[in-house]
Amino acid sequence: MEKAKHLGLRIDSETYRKLKWLSDFEGCSINGEVLNLIRRAILEMEKECGPLGKEDD
Repeated sequence: MEKAKHLGLRIDSETYRKLKWLSDFEGCSINGEVLNLIRRAILEMEKECGPLGKEDD
């Protein structure tokens, strides 16, 4: 099983508040919601540009 990577993220209070509301609405953690949003952005970019990057070694 691949070990998860850690990413520290600094955001302003208003963005945090809105992200917290969104994660509560979606029924997941803030971390889970951030991952969902990132995955959606990647899928949209890949639809437009094709596969992004390559797997880490």
